Amino acid sequence: MEKDRRGIQSIEIGSALLLELARKVRPVALKDLAKAASMSAGKAHPYMVSFLKVGFVTQNEAGHYELGPLALQLGLTRLQRMNPVKEATLFIENLAQETGQSVALAVWGNLGPTIVRLEEPVQPLHVNLRAGTVMSLANTATGRLFAAYMPPKAIERLLSDELTRLSYGTAMGTPLAGKVLEEMLSETRLHGLSRTRGQPIPGIDALCAPVFDADGHIVLGIMVMGPSASFDSNWDGAIAKPLLACSTEVSRRLGQVTAPAK
Repeated sequence: MEKDRRGIQSIEIGSALLLELARKVRPVALKDLAKAASMSAGKAHPYMVSFLKVGFVTQNEAGHYELGPLALQLGLTRLQRMNPVKEATLFIENLAQETGQSVALAVWGNLGPTIVRLEEPVQPLHVNLRAGTVMSLANTATGRLFAAYMPPKAIERLLSDELTRLSYGTAMGTPLAGKVLEEMLSETRLHGLSRTRGQPIPGIDALCAPVFDADGHIVLGIMVMGPSASFDSNWDGAIAKPLLACSTEVSRRLGQVTAPAK
């Protein structure tokens, strides 16, 4: 087991300094960095000297520290290898078990928000949803989530396309009036979640949370849905809290440090 493995304590201590340094938006003095890591400046100094030698940190003329080229290289390498769907998949099974509801992952595709993975609870929810399903921008929690955080021009084009698809019966539901939809998108940004109650499928509620990359751009939506009778759709309810915790952790793993792009 992981807890039985013997580690190197000095590396763990030094990592605390690097973690605090990563949280700073500008170069920081040694005493302030040490304080943030709950250690004395004298104890922190040897670690910073070693980090300087290998390029983990750099030091400006004022003697303040910031992350260096090696940290940047490692971070970029990790980000290049990251797959949002793969990272989120590690968590959605537990989310489905914790909430007792169906969980779906959606990405932005050529036609809009597209389901790429579905995790069912012990008792599956019998709805016509599967990998490859394109979600309505106006009438689904997943669509509204992406509409709230994607670039406006991309959303305008897709909303127009959705109206065209409706004439052939291939989109979910009927688009809302622009003013009403914008109010819903504002509500989504306020709570960090999108929500639908009984639509587009009567008797089914859903909440959807965003996953952001290192630049604050939405790359994934994590949706939880279930029967209205047993689904807690409150913004801070029994579904919302673990859902937000899940999306936040996946965003963290993808390197999110900046505010979401709205």
